[in-house]
Amino acid sequence: MTNKKRIEKKKVYRKKNPKKVRTLIFVLLLLIPISIFIGIKQKDKNNAQNFYKTYITNFTNQKFDRLVGQFDPESLSENGFSSEELTKKYEAVFSGMQSRNIKVKNGKLSKKNGVYTYNFTISLDTLYGKLKQLNYRLEFYSIKKKFFAEWSPTLILPGMQKGDTVFVSHDVSERGEILDRNDNPLATKGNVHQLGLNPEKLGDGEAREKNLQAISDFFEIPVETLKAKLEPSWAKGDVFVPVKTYDKQLGILGGLPTGSVLGFVEVRHYPLGEAAAQLVGYVGKATAEDIDNDPTLTPETVIGRSGLEQTLDKELRGQDGGGIYILKENGDYRSLVIEVKKTDGKDFQLTIDAEAQRIAYEELNHAPASTVITAPKTGELLVLASSPSFDPNKMTMGISQEDYDAYANDALLPFLSRFSTRYAPGSTFKTITAGIGLDYGTINPDEEIEINGLKWQKDESWGGYFATRVKETSFVNLEKALVYSDNIYFAQQTLRLGETKFRDGLNKFCFGEKFDLPISMPVASLSNEDKFNSEILLADTGYGQGELLISPIQQATMYSVFMNDGAMVYPSLLMDKKAKRKEDVLKASSVNLVLDDLIHGVSDADGYIHSLYNPDFSLAAKTGTAEIKEKQDTTGIQNSFLLYFDAGSKNFMGIMMVEDSLEYGTATGKAAPLVDYLEATYK
Repeated sequence: MTNKKRIEKKKVYRKKNPKKVRTLIFVLLLLIPISIFIGIKQKDKNNAQNFYKTYITNFTNQKFDRLVGQFDPESLSENGFSSEELTKKYEAVFSGMQSRNIKVKNGKLSKKNGVYTYNFTISLDTLYGKLKQLNYRLEFYSIKKKFFAEWSPTLILPGMQKGDTVFVSHDVSERGEILDRNDNPLATKGNVHQLGLNPEKLGDGEAREKNLQAISDFFEIPVETLKAKLEPSWAKGDVFVPVKTYDKQLGILGGLPTGSVLGFVEVRHYPLGEAAAQLVGYVGKATAEDIDNDPTLTPETVIGRSGLEQTLDKELRGQDGGGIYILKENGDYRSLVIEVKKTDGKDFQLTIDAEAQRIAYEELNHAPASTVITAPKTGELLVLASSPSFDPNKMTMGISQEDYDAYANDALLPFLSRFSTRYAPGSTFKTITAGIGLDYGTINPDEEIEINGLKWQKDESWGGYFATRVKETSFVNLEKALVYSDNIYFAQQTLRLGETKFRDGLNKFCFGEKFDLPISMPVASLSNEDKFNSEILLADTGYGQGELLISPIQQATMYSVFMNDGAMVYPSLLMDKKAKRKEDVLKASSVNLVLDDLIHGVSDADGYIHSLYNPDFSLAAKTGTAEIKEKQDTTGIQNSFLLYFDAGSKNFMGIMMVEDSLEYGTATGKAAPLVDYLEATYK
């Protein structure tokens, strides 16, 4: 059909249907205002939805300045608030509750008489747990084409009324004590002195300056520090302004400068001080980082910072109690928001003997050293001493920067727990090599091996390397080798034993095992690789050097076989925890033969440990030296060890270590007072 015919047909159609055309025009004219009305209504609803969504975002993100900006200013003034005041109230309430993880559910929007209502439920976590169902009702309306919400106290917390406040109480739990085996406190409550200022008694003008100078001179605190403490607006009149908390009571009975006050404050106290610092640790107030990691903490919460205080912190700390309450304007109770009862911390009783711990630490005399004493039949740790040390009471009180720097910059590392630090064990390890050789029958205790000179090597394949010994004896049996600590004898016997049998024997001990102790400690290591890869390394390992790395606690565990007929008893530190036991690590006949030989190291007049001889007590002992040097035939750093056993009753055994013994003395030279105490106490 041509275009011309289409046009003509349309004209004919129009002429034939004039009413239909007019009706169509009328309908179109009628729909235009309806569409406009619907569009306006939909836009209004969209704006309303955007308003409450913005409100929820501000609420859940705790952007309270923006939230308050959505309220009708008239409704604020009717309730006695400015925007700034209401913002501060929201911030005080929700920060006081330590609100977090605010989530909205079950939101529903409705409209009546031009007013929108949005009902919603909020859940949030607080200092005292989760509030699961807070039901809110938000009413809002348009003023000059902009939405505003009607504010009421229920929009802070449901149930609040005009004039109400939110009160957060805090019932601090009592931290548990750490006690020794005899109930002597190792970490407990104590009262120390706190210096303060009384602004009213300081006076004014020249008198005030004179009094501040007198206080400065008396307590050795700069005047500028005292003045800084008096700067806050509240530090006026008859009040106590804290200046310094000491780590002890000062022993001052009177004669204080005018304006100064000495009060008492309860603190965490460590009666043994430095003697048990690395073991027990210390506490301090929670930092911002601590609170970020655990929102249940507050800036006033005391938490463990090191040692057992840190490892056992959760149980020692218990659970603080308290509640969140809505109070009326007159202070009366209106309603409970949430409440929990406090749970005091748990006391822990250790296997440690506080008196033995004190003696052990004092005898180390600030040398880089450690002492571990156990009750070998039970595995109970009686002493874990490390030297040099630090004062945990200073750390808890807020140590000065000068004192902390002195610790941190000390080359002897006073924060290091040497009882859990790994070392080459030196000649004390020969006892284990001897036990394995006896078990396999490669060592005949009665066989006397001819050894000439102080140096020996298997053959020329060892190049310039030699095993060396200190005492020259032509014919050496097992007893002489143990008493005189003969490296050459044990190098030869280890080679005779061979790597396979030697490793099989050692693998029965605790190499590579983690201990069930509340102490951080790397596992004992036999060698860097699965094989020694050289006869020299095999021989060196046999007399306690090579690549051996064993902490004093692990050494004491391994040597417990000599007190238990070949069974190894693992260490325990908590009195209510039974130690694990591994049977048949060595044969009873082997360990008892070695133990008998070690008695001669003490009882024989020419034995290396004769200085500890007590005719009324059967003490067995073995010395050891682990030398760290860059090349042979030079003098390196020598770590001194002393291993000793109650060979009669088998009630105690110990391992003592002193780093760099040429500088700080041998372990044997520091052992007598503690051995005397143990012999008298653990008969």
